[in-house]
Amino acid sequence: MAAFYRSNIDYITQHAVSADKRRYVDTLEAPRHFFDADHYGKKPFTAMPQKWLDAAAKYSADTLNKYGTLPWAIQYQYYRLIRAFKAHDTTAILNASAYLGHYVADAHVPLHLTLNYNGQLTDQIGIHGLWETRLPELFGDRYRYYAGKARYIENPLTKAFKICRASFNSVDTVLRFERILNKTFPADKKYSLVRRNNRKITDYSIAYSPAYQKMLKGMVERQMRASILSVGSF
Repeated sequence: MAAFYRSNIDYITQHAVSADKRRYVDTLEAPRHFFDADHYGKKPFTAMPQKWLDAAAKYSADTLNKYGTLPWAIQYQYYRLIRAFKAHDTTAILNASAYLGHYVADAHVPLHLTLNYNGQLTDQIGIHGLWETRLPELFGDRYRYYAGKARYIENPLTKAFKICRASFNSVDTVLRFERILNKTFPADKKYSLVRRNNRKITDYSIAYSPAYQKMLKGMVERQMRASILSVGSF
């Protein structure tokens, strides 16, 4: 299996973003990338049944689709991958692998687990890109990515919910630390012009970003490493 994926790593890399691109042609795709846990109360993972039919019976399928279906998307792609292996369908194996990896990685991003996904409810608009893109761009080459051997997963849906719960538990830290930093940081030094895709855009500065990275004490690195382990395990 390792040899198979290694020889097809270019395909996996190229199609790692296929799930994001699909959102432009499939209206049902977007909810698969998040799960707004806080919509379901203070103890959402206690309130939410894990099985889809039970959850839909309690909250309705429309509600689940509105507030995200990420854990069930992981489960679906996992079994889609099994079917592809049983059918010896190489293209389907690689396609399902790319989608499964994307959803599993999304589940490790705390801001994919909250209604306040981009700080829009707390006057912190842009924090999603800061956590998910800006910090890895600036510091990713210093992160340690070795995650050890893959671990057997007894129940893929239970594991998906466990990942989501752990990420949700970090939401408060992600938002609170940025609020604290914003109050103490000079406003005129928070943003700067950076070049991305051959054009200049306004982004968090190379002074503000390291300060936030330091406050998080390696959270982004830990979540990326956890994501690697989870993707390999699934």
